[in-house]
Amino acid sequence: MKPSLLSTPMRYFAAVAELGSVSRAAQRLHVAGSAVSRQIAALEDGLGVALFERRQRGMQLTEAGERLAAHLRTAADDGEQVLEQVRGLQAQGLRRLRLACTEGFVSGFLPPVLAAFREAHPQAQLQIHVVTPDQAVAQLQDKSADLALSYRLSTPRDCQLHHDAPAPLVALMRRSHPLARRRSVRVAEVAACPLLLAEPGTTSRLLFDQACAAQGVACVPAVVSSALGVLLPMVREHEVLMAGYATAAHLVAHGDLVAVHFARGEMPTRRLQLLSLRGRPLTPLARACADALVAALRAGSGRARG
Repeated sequence: MKPSLLSTPMRYFAAVAELGSVSRAAQRLHVAGSAVSRQIAALEDGLGVALFERRQRGMQLTEAGERLAAHLRTAADDGEQVLEQVRGLQAQGLRRLRLACTEGFVSGFLPPVLAAFREAHPQAQLQIHVVTPDQAVAQLQDKSADLALSYRLSTPRDCQLHHDAPAPLVALMRRSHPLARRRSVRVAEVAACPLLLAEPGTTSRLLFDQACAAQGVACVPAVVSSALGVLLPMVREHEVLMAGYATAAHLVAHGDLVAVHFARGEMPTRRLQLLSLRGRPLTPLARACADALVAALRAGSGRARG
């Protein structure tokens, strides 16, 4: 039998809350329906509040019941991690690592890092969620992700930093581009080129739009997309792509693209952050993955400065 950290009344309540029926909960729990009803009634008496509305078609949670059910879902998730550690599943068998990241890391940065991590941890199951920065934090908060990697303008209060470094926007272009030999460029110069931009709402687009507005520069992008995997191959002779260095570091290393920084004071700043949820200890597997990501980010930062 699978162990549980919940008391019997709470387990019975959680089952009825999920299934909406005493009879279906009794079937799952392998007990009589009367036993489930007694436990629910005793729990409501002890709390002094109704947890369900009894209806002909089933059991409907009250507001108090909704709050208790939400708390138990969180407690069950935390308890499952504890039980996994107690059972020693961190040392043997299948282990799960869930990483939420923004799209800019998917094309070049993550694949080699995670491939090497898989070689070191062949029993690990990796789940990669490609989301927005706010969604990445939300997944940490609801415990559907263990780590979050994204560009951010500020650090969420309930998150723990594992890596935090400046991540300025760069202008990515072909070596044949007229601006490619420059040590730095200005926003107005880049805005005059056929621009490939991320959709509004991303940190890169937000910062570039802010820079254009601050300097009175009009910009009409040639292509806008939520997928950098679409934009990267479209950088041709005259096009410029606005992105973080990590987005195209593999292409820069191979000589396919050049990353030109903006002149000092031209572009607002942002941070590249690796986060976990504060107060929720990382599993050994998540800690190993965080270490691997931090090492790769620091190595990439050194190449970007060079």
